[in-house]
Amino acid sequence: MPLDQFSLFVAIGFSGASLGFTLFLMWSVGRSENHLLIWSAALGSLVAGVVAFIGVIDKYDSRLLLASFVLLIPGFAFLYAGSARFCSRRSNWIVACAVTTGAVVATSAAFVSGYSGTGTIIANVAIGLLLALAGHQYWTARAEFPLLMAANAALYGLAAVSFVACGYALLAEGQFILDARPANWAEDINSIMVIVGLTGIGTLSLTLHQARIASRHRSEARLDALTGLLNRRALFDGPAVPLPIGNAVVVMDVDHFKRINDRFGHDSGDRTLKAFASVILAHVRPGDLAARIGGEEFCIVLSGGGARASMTIAESIRVQIEASAVATPSGPLRMTVSAGIAHANGLDTLQSLLILADEALYEAKASGRNRVRVAGQAAASDPNKVGAAATIAAPPPGEEFPDGVVMAVRGRPPDASGRVVDLTGHRVATAAAPRKLSTTARGGAGDY
Repeated sequence: MPLDQFSLFVAIGFSGASLGFTLFLMWSVGRSENHLLIWSAALGSLVAGVVAFIGVIDKYDSRLLLASFVLLIPGFAFLYAGSARFCSRRSNWIVACAVTTGAVVATSAAFVSGYSGTGTIIANVAIGLLLALAGHQYWTARAEFPLLMAANAALYGLAAVSFVACGYALLAEGQFILDARPANWAEDINSIMVIVGLTGIGTLSLTLHQARIASRHRSEARLDALTGLLNRRALFDGPAVPLPIGNAVVVMDVDHFKRINDRFGHDSGDRTLKAFASVILAHVRPGDLAARIGGEEFCIVLSGGGARASMTIAESIRVQIEASAVATPSGPLRMTVSAGIAHANGLDTLQSLLILADEALYEAKASGRNRVRVAGQAAASDPNKVGAAATIAAPPPGEEFPDGVVMAVRGRPPDASGRVVDLTGHRVATAAAPRKLSTTARGGAGDY
């Protein structure tokens, strides 16, 4: 029994209109997700095209058939542009307009010349191309949501094949001039595929949109709003497991940050934190983590590289901050930072390393600021036991610490001569002379 084309296309029209209205309402709430507006415009054009096509089901009229294609082709072009916008943040209007213009002109020329069948073939192939392009957008972006994106790409692909099949059926039968609406096996399959595809693509598109919003909210909950770095919650998200040997935790802090806020204002303080974060991001490597863990305190988790790499990175950040100035409403502002480093021994967790690095940072602050200190890692269970091995994280053989870097045993500051000694009394490194924070601003300068 032949399919009831009229009922099918009425169902397609109502489904498309409902989905388009839903998408428009979703866009109107925030007016920031432009792909929703493009999709709603696409469905408006498609529904109008379907209504025009319904007019030729019982009584063929080549003018109505042409009108349906003139509305359908831009509708599918909008659908492609919205998909491109969603998947790649670019609407690809040039491609959409080029395909639409070429297809509408060629289709209209064929109908005006009396070759309505040829025009129908061109229109179906063009629609199939636009659907295939939309499916390609989802396929190339499938890494974001693999299953949902791939499913949507498959539905677009099947719909594209069904439209191309309609053109092929007319071509194979030699129907270059029509005296009735197209009615063949391909049209029946296409009618079913359109309503299934419209329902499936609409559902998946809404699901993907909501999934992206949820993912964005999760991401925002893990980021510091001011600097864009990870926040403390994100840094400690996960089980407390020992970090591999070679990893290191660096804790860095802006020197005299309260004085910066008090003298130059909180806006200038925020600018210094952003500038600090930018320098940190410029130094982290793939696999490293950078986070703002509170106030003016930042943490870097370095993945591999050993003692030399961690000290080189920390010292490079310190030197760059000291040499740079932050533009503020009051004029250029100079600042310094202090850092503490703790190296993983294979037993320490991130939390325990952070405590050690924080203690090393305290030593850097206590000894004059604007310097880097490295905390010792105890091998024995009692770090205060005399003769305990590996109380200091020394550099590998043949390597030395960068200038300005000093070693500190946990809770043990340099002695009166500026030396830092381990528990056996051996000299480890010499502390650099304390440096002052030099802050230059319009209207005066001062040392903190």
